[in-house]
Amino acid sequence: MHYLYLALAIVSEVIGTSAMNMSQGMTKPLPVAVMILGYGTSFYLLSLVLQHMSVGVVYAMWSGLGIVLIALVGVVLFKQSLDLAAVVGILLIVAGVVTMSLFSDSVRH
Repeated sequence: MHYLYLALAIVSEVIGTSAMNMSQGMTKPLPVAVMILGYGTSFYLLSLVLQHMSVGVVYAMWSGLGIVLIALVGVVLFKQSLDLAAVVGILLIVAGVVTMSLFSDSVRH
């Protein structure tokens, strides 16, 4: 169940970050409200995950996969582009998260 909460925390953070981008410097109330709700939900879910997994690993997975997803959202939703260095960096983040998830004994308390 904690991996589901972690996945939902990551998605909530990506929604919050996307809304922040759409808030135009926090001048649009609806995106600001979605941003606050997204981050609040994300942090609540992270607190649940931390009852079962170590903080360093959880934060690495949350932030790393969040970076990957928000980069993809930027490309698809906001029509931003990624150069080769960005793509390689993103692939290295994914490789790090997969390596931790599969091989690290630190994943659990």
